[in-house]
Amino acid sequence: MTDWAAIAAGAERAGLAVQGGFALDAEESRGDLAGVATIALIGLGGENGWVAFANSPEATDGEADPLDRWSLRVVGALAEDLGARPLYPFGGPPHWPFQRWALRAEDLFISPLGLLIHPVYGLWRGYRGALAFAEPIAVPPRPITQSPCERCATRPCLSACPVDAFSAQGYDVAACVTHLRSEAGRPCMERGCLARRACPVGAEHAHGSAQAAFHIAAFLNGQRPG
Repeated sequence: MTDWAAIAAGAERAGLAVQGGFALDAEESRGDLAGVATIALIGLGGENGWVAFANSPEATDGEADPLDRWSLRVVGALAEDLGARPLYPFGGPPHWPFQRWALRAEDLFISPLGLLIHPVYGLWRGYRGALAFAEPIAVPPRPITQSPCERCATRPCLSACPVDAFSAQGYDVAACVTHLRSEAGRPCMERGCLARRACPVGAEHAHGSAQAAFHIAAFLNGQRPG
């Protein structure tokens, strides 16, 4: 029978990391999730995960959506090895509620930017898939903490954006995209979101320059021309 340690070890070998999990009750284990007892969320395994992707065929073949295609392959292979069903935060239908699952699976909170924040990893948490198991698996208990944002008096994340795209009214996508497409947006394109980088929590887990540039370019490519 698969246990949590086996899931974590298998994920690590693939350049991935288990990022929490939870059990489904009988009411939830219906419809598209019929027969599922346990879900484990899977993300990139830090710098090792990024290196594994960057050196993959998907990253260098010039085709669209390289990270999603890599995730389909490696998470799918991990699921097959462990006897699980792979689920993904892209594609669909069905469109799986990964944000809600994350809040349930890990010690996460909603930050002033609207991104989920972890007390250790800060804003640098992301999910490449999930493993759905038919059997109940003992999931490590999640700690009970408070949002690190509650202890942050200055909230530099809200003042770091060059075009004030983040406010109490939400995220101004249009202002962000217009800035990124301008010459003034070059620092953001090269280093990633400056507001996200301004958060001091988990700064040591921030994306390197290549990963940051990849993700911001992917975000921009997904927006309609202004």
